[in-house]
Amino acid sequence: MNIIVCIKQVPDTTEVRINPETNTLVREGVASIINPFDLYALEEGVRLREARGGKVTVISMGPPQVEAALRETIALGADEAVLLCDRAFAGADTWATSYTLARAISRLEHFDLVICGKQAIDGDTAQVGPGIATLLDIPQAACVRKIIEISGEAIRLERMVEEGYEVLEGRLPMLITVVKDINQPRLPSLKGKLKAKKAEIPVWGADALEADPERLGLKGSATQVVRIFSPPARGGGELFTGEAAEAAAGLIAALRKAGVVSAGPGSSS
Repeated sequence: MNIIVCIKQVPDTTEVRINPETNTLVREGVASIINPFDLYALEEGVRLREARGGKVTVISMGPPQVEAALRETIALGADEAVLLCDRAFAGADTWATSYTLARAISRLEHFDLVICGKQAIDGDTAQVGPGIATLLDIPQAACVRKIIEISGEAIRLERMVEEGYEVLEGRLPMLITVVKDINQPRLPSLKGKLKAKKAEIPVWGADALEADPERLGLKGSATQVVRIFSPPARGGGELFTGEAAEAAAGLIAALRKAGVVSAGPGSSS
């Protein structure tokens, strides 16, 4: 099987800084990690290759520092990696990012399966995977927790839903996004680390992708952040203690005093 895994490098911090002029994340000088959900996507790709043969290729879009993350994926079992890096890609929203990744996938040789993490922890939109599938015009399944069987071009899998899971059947080539339930990522091996150190990671820009410049980066983004601000701090609240009935009565009395609720007809409290 030829498997493509898409990863993203995200800030390894809860103190995210925003460029006030572009309203985009400041990544320079910030420690970064591979998006945690993408590690499960990579692990599943490597397991499929180990069981069925083939190749795992990892691609990522971002600044030059993303090369370090791509080398880490090779240490974890990927065969090859490609970095998509060009100033034209800067400021991309999920749609422009999906377009860029889809162009890169189209340039690669035949693929059977594209695997993405469910979502990136810095944006939490879960839109890029489905966006890639739409642009490639292939079937997709989100929130996959188990690949049950692959037979020829047929694939059977389980995907999480709010109250359990669904069993789906589809045909390859296909794109799936995975959740943490699907596996347990491995640690890098010494052999993998040595391979990663020597690996050549090609860098593809907009010209290499033969992409429409009007659909890249900030220019090609269907959505743009107009303003970012921190919500105002909440004022001090009131804590109601005691037995449950006593605390509930105190809360109701306070809400009535504030005019939030009123006593209904026939109410005795």
